[in-house]
Parts: sequence; structure tokens; C-alpha cells
Amino acid sequence: MCETCGYGEPGKPVLIRKPGEPEYPEKHQHTYFHSHVHSHGDEAHDHEHDHSYLHHHDHNKPGHDNDHPHDHSHDPHHHTHETEITVERDILNKNNLIAERNRGYFDAKNILALNLVSSPGSGKTSLIEKTIKDLGKEVKFFIIEGDQQTMNDAMRIEAVGAPVVQVNTGEGCHLDSDMINRAIKKLEVEDNSCLIIENVGNLICPALFDLGESKRVVIMSVTEGEDKPLKYPTMFQSSDLCIINKTDLLPYVDFDMKNAREYALRVNHHLQIFELSVKTAEGLQHWYKWLKNQKSR
Repeated sequence: MCETCGYGEPGKPVLIRKPGEPEYPEKHQHTYFHSHVHSHGDEAHDHEHDHSYLHHHDHNKPGHDNDHPHDHSHDPHHHTHETEITVERDILNKNNLIAERNRGYFDAKNILALNLVSSPGSGKTSLIEKTIKDLGKEVKFFIIEGDQQTMNDAMRIEAVGAPVVQVNTGEGCHLDSDMINRAIKKLEVEDNSCLIIENVGNLICPALFDLGESKRVVIMSVTEGEDKPLKYPTMFQSSDLCIINKTDLLPYVDFDMKNAREYALRVNHHLQIFELSVKTAEGLQHWYKWLKNQKSR
């Protein structure tokens, strides 16, 4: 469950695994949110934890002990509002601390870490596949795939020859820095390489979560509408590069490229913008040049 936006139900596991690995190891299971199942050899423990952030007291219930030092006379609505703000701030602070650790690790190892974000279906996985095929002899790529369920994208990446791990977020709607920290350990990312993180398809929550990446790349396609930057400004404000994909479809869709560029630059005037088609390879040279320039810094 996303503890920031509240999407999803608690109890769904976060799974980090390579293609071919079982969903749950035979001797060691963990459900990472509120319900924990531990199996270690012959000794098993099954317990659940209630991590509810808000609690309520019924002082009129028989047997309730009112003789305690806490004053519950304040406005409960005001208490709820303050608690929700505090919880969100604490979550983001913890995420940012781990993100800085990740960033320090990437800097020390000379790893270029790219966080690819977009709506579902914009072509992130196809762009990664094509990039590995075309630049794989020049650049060593490692890939982290983020999705709620399935190993589909990780299997696609493995098929083109790059080391990959899949992060399944369960009901979560974004990757966070702790997931990335655990994933890079499992992936064993090499020095002087390029790590590409494909985030969960979503233009809202991933904008709030720093993963420790070197650069953030937002991808939109001509099938989505040119007003995406105005609808989801935080994502475009927090990105370094915008790729507008599927330009081969421009003759068949109602998409104004001039307006799309103007809207993107309106919310972030530092944003670099590339127009390209992964399918036809038109414009890909600009993306490749940018990536290699970032890698050489």
C-alpha cells in the first residue's frame, strides 16, 4: 500500500527477484508491509502487526480506565490532520535519507543511474530494449524493472542480454529508495556501468520519491495528449529530460508537438526534450548521444 496516497490494501508483499527465481523462497518468506510470515527451518512463527497511525478511544465503554495522564479533550479532527501530515513527512524523510545513501554508492562506483518515469504504455520498456541492443557493446547496462505484478518486463530485458531484477510492489504505486537499495544488492551492479530503473507506470506518486538517481527521465507518447505536463507538473518539474515517443503515429493522432514542447518548458524551462520513435528508430541518436555524454562525466 502507498503510505503517501493510501492506494491499495496493506499486506501485499514487495518481491525482488531475478527471472527464474521462485516467487517466495522455500525456506524464507516475508510479507513486507503489515502482515509478517516467517519460516526458518523447523521453527515457524505467524503473526500480524497493526501499524495503524490513527487510534480512537471510547471513554464511555465499561471498564475503560480514564485515570491516565493523556488529555483527549482536543478536537479529534485537528489531531487526525496533524497526524497525517506528520506520517507523510516522516515517510519522505526516511526515503530521502536512503536515497542519499544510494546516490553516494552510485557516485563512488561511477554508476550512472537513470530513473525512467511515465504513464503506462508510453514505451519505457521498448526504449530500454532498443538501447541495450544498440549500445550494449559500448555501455554495460543493469536494469531494475518496477511493476505491481508479473515478471513480464524483466523477462523481456533478460532476452536482450542485460542483467535485470524485477521489483513487484504488490499494491504499491511507485518504487522507493529502500526497494532500490535492496535491488542493487541483489543485482550486483558493476562499477562504471549504467543502471536504468523503470519505475511503475504512474505520473503522480513516483514524482515524490527520490531514488538516489543521477538523472530522471520522463517519457510521454503522442497517443497521450500534449497537455500531460500541465496535468502532472510535479513529474515534469522534477525531471531532467523529456522524451516524446511514438512520433511515427503523429499522422494518425490529434497531437500538437509545438504545444507539447511549450507546455513542458512552461513547467520546467531547464528540461531537455527529444522527439523520437522507438519503433522506427527516428530520433534515437539524440537519446544515445545524451546517455553517452552523461556516462562520460
